Amino acid sequence: MPATPGRAPSAQPRVPSQAARPTAPPSPVPAHPARPRLTELRLSAFAGHRGARVPLGAFTLLAGPSGAGKTTALRACEALARFGGGMELGEVFPDPASLVPDRSRPDAQRRRGFRIGCTADGPAGPVRLDIAVQAEPELRIVGERLTAGDVVLFQTALRDPGRRTVQAAWHTAGSSPVTRAPLPDDRLGTALLPLRVAGKTDGQRHVLAAAEQMVVALRSVFSCDPGPGGMRAPVPNGSGRLLSGCDNLADVLWRTRTECVRRHAQLVDAARAGCAGPVADLRAELQRDGTVRGVLDRGHGTVSELARLGDGELRYLALALVLLTGAGVLEVDPVGEVPDALQTLTVLVDGFDRGLDARQRVELARLAVRMGEYGHIRCAGTVSDASWTAGVEGVAVVHLEP
Repeated sequence: MPATPGRAPSAQPRVPSQAARPTAPPSPVPAHPARPRLTELRLSAFAGHRGARVPLGAFTLLAGPSGAGKTTALRACEALARFGGGMELGEVFPDPASLVPDRSRPDAQRRRGFRIGCTADGPAGPVRLDIAVQAEPELRIVGERLTAGDVVLFQTALRDPGRRTVQAAWHTAGSSPVTRAPLPDDRLGTALLPLRVAGKTDGQRHVLAAAEQMVVALRSVFSCDPGPGGMRAPVPNGSGRLLSGCDNLADVLWRTRTECVRRHAQLVDAARAGCAGPVADLRAELQRDGTVRGVLDRGHGTVSELARLGDGELRYLALALVLLTGAGVLEVDPVGEVPDALQTLTVLVDGFDRGLDARQRVELARLAVRMGEYGHIRCAGTVSDASWTAGVEGVAVVHLEP
């Protein structure tokens, strides 16, 4: 499925399958932002995509009809994030055969696979990561490349199919131009580099800076799909960070109301804009059995349990909470060595406008744009029809076509 970025600069390289459809541009960002962030997703050969490039701005919506590959694109981004977090290949791709392009023909050794990649911008400048995965006859990584500009900083290749390793080589720029060593064929080599590269030469330090920037950007991805059914029941107090399905929304409300008054006030403002009836506050109440339930304070001593709200209202509140919080609140793997102020959270939302009315989706889009301008939370979502974003400045729309 070709990806068509909205208002792409005329100098931007395009694959032959791409054609521009102008929409609103993404929010401007510094040339080399202090916080590592994902700026492009590449689907070279992945399920129904071939040669697709998806630019990722501060708030990006993937639009297109059913079957265009919107969900598949987010799955690829989430898979890269899991790799960055250290997950094994089999955990990342439990059904790899389904991701091989339909018309892909096996080679002489009956091998078939897929290729994905991304770009992360940050203090080290734009860094590209590309991965080739063999899905058949057995699952393994057969190639990985990390580049900055025209310099290949790190690459791997499968040399001996009989061994469960790949031959890795990274830029040294010392007495020897590269260093070679075997690495496992079921993990992201880029994430292993900080454990293998000494950092004694300028070349090695360049490799480390690029690898760490990519890993920080990938590990700061949070895939979110709020399920209203799970948010209605009381949940244990102290259950931890917000889950991807937002089932423990009430417990997180209990925390955020006391830990960050300013963000909680913004959440209450969002609730007023997207929920029916008056809203004086949004909070959680502790029950006798140790659980907490979420409530809307209607004022004058009247409250409404979140369990009584409609699916659209619950999904709206959950997404607003996600957009207003950071890695310390969401169930994302924060990079402990990097201060929170230098991490950018990328939120993935499949079906961004699912269950929302016209007012709610516009309010959420404006909130996503505003948080993207602050620089610490970015968002990428999918919609079937993005025409409703025409009046919302700062939304980048990427049109996918079957």
